[in-house]
Amino acid sequence: MKEFFNKGQVVLFQGDSVTDCGRDREDITSLSYGYPGIIAKTYNLYFPDNEVTFINKGISGNRVKDVLNRYEKDIKEIHPDFISILIGINDTWRKYDSNDPTTPEEFEETYRKLLNLIKTDLPACKIMIIEPFVLNSLPDRGLWREDLDPKIQVVRKLAKEYADYYVPLDGIFAKVEVEQYSCGQLAADGVHPSHLGHGIIAQEYIKTLIFP
Repeated sequence: MKEFFNKGQVVLFQGDSVTDCGRDREDITSLSYGYPGIIAKTYNLYFPDNEVTFINKGISGNRVKDVLNRYEKDIKEIHPDFISILIGINDTWRKYDSNDPTTPEEFEETYRKLLNLIKTDLPACKIMIIEPFVLNSLPDRGLWREDLDPKIQVVRKLAKEYADYYVPLDGIFAKVEVEQYSCGQLAADGVHPSHLGHGIIAQEYIKTLIFP
């Protein structure tokens, strides 16, 4: 494995509960037991003298508008050299559990504002966009496709414009589910990954950086 971050860089994980994943929000060094923690442990194992600072600022329940509202404190003030963003599933979920939908147009406008701020304020920061996903682990999750799929297309569109790296996670999980594992093994509720699911995210994150 090649060392893909420079010594002393700051790497930021941003998103919702999939990124948050039980981290201690009072401890800046807490990365969670999910994919951020797995990535940092793997990187530190291969490169123990890397001096890279990994920071997780994912917050459970967040939509893209919430990440935008947190921009100053949780992105700009951290001044990352590299940021990955995994957001979008709650923009779909709130339509079904709270009757509070986000249209694809609203989603794109807000996500674009966020990315424009990063590009303007942090021009040297590399951006990885990870697309949201849902698995058919529960009977109603398939119904979410009518809302989520257009948002995934928005994410792919924005990635072409703004991202240095892109992880097509919904497609990756679909492939893995067809070839190897059941939806329930990857995420019992279709949204929150199991340890196996987080391991796959971490693997794809690292592979994307090694083989861009």
